Amino acid sequence: MKTEDLKHALGAGLLSFPVTHFDAEGKFNPKSYAEHVNWLSGFEATTLFAAGGTGEFFSLSPEEIPQIVRVAKEAAGTTPIVSGCGYGTDIAVSIAKSVEKVGGDGILLLPHYLIDAPQEGLYHHIKAVCQATGMGVMVYNRDNSVLQPDTLARLCDECENLVGFKDGTGDIGLVRQVTAKMGDRLTYLGGMPTAELFAEAYLGAGFTTYSSAVFNFVPGLAIEFYKALRAGERAKCETILNEFFYPFMAIRNRSKGYAVSAVKAGVRLQGFDAGPVRAPLVDLTAEEEQMLARLIERYKR
Repeated sequence: MKTEDLKHALGAGLLSFPVTHFDAEGKFNPKSYAEHVNWLSGFEATTLFAAGGTGEFFSLSPEEIPQIVRVAKEAAGTTPIVSGCGYGTDIAVSIAKSVEKVGGDGILLLPHYLIDAPQEGLYHHIKAVCQATGMGVMVYNRDNSVLQPDTLARLCDECENLVGFKDGTGDIGLVRQVTAKMGDRLTYLGGMPTAELFAEAYLGAGFTTYSSAVFNFVPGLAIEFYKALRAGERAKCETILNEFFYPFMAIRNRSKGYAVSAVKAGVRLQGFDAGPVRAPLVDLTAEEEQMLARLIERYKR
């Protein structure tokens, strides 16, 4: 996919990150994963992100990532597939090349591993990854990889295939400065955990869209909320927030890592054999899974 086409697809509607399916031994389960991605591609997400944060990128080996992308591409039909990418610069470059080789449409560059880095170091890291591939690249602004507007502007000057900026900091002042400085040079993606909780604020800060984790298991509701948000139907958004998203947040907040584990539990509750999460995450308890089951009962496929 041409980088401008990917940029357009990213900004054309809702985005989502399918969970990565594992079998009982913790190995990638391509059959169940393909069934799930195929189901999701029938809804109105304009791009799906394979092996992303919700897809447990942090627990995948670099060799597993192109396998996952290949299955997603085959299952998603015409829906573009963007892959997670990250770790140190050499590993990230290797992942980007392997994803491009299997037909991926772009990469989301997650924060590098562990250590804080100065702006100059982030600049060289991101530039090296962008220049290693012809695919479109999005940077994920969070944790130990928070770009300042001037650094991002330098990267855009150097890297034509840098097409997206995803924010997970929640720092509305910073992201508004980014959108004011960069204008339509980039597509802007909200990336806070359970992004719907922050979607109105990010929309006001000039962001284009966001990625929905709950799209994994209640895609119809995720689309309904997105459309109401874009149409300015605030009362409807508040109803959905109160009836679904705030109760889901209460479950998610019961333990660290549940932003992923609760989503994967929802996928299992929808009848897909998604398997357990990998360590260091833990699955919901039986009681918590029942709480989630009651919440999503009306949205069963």
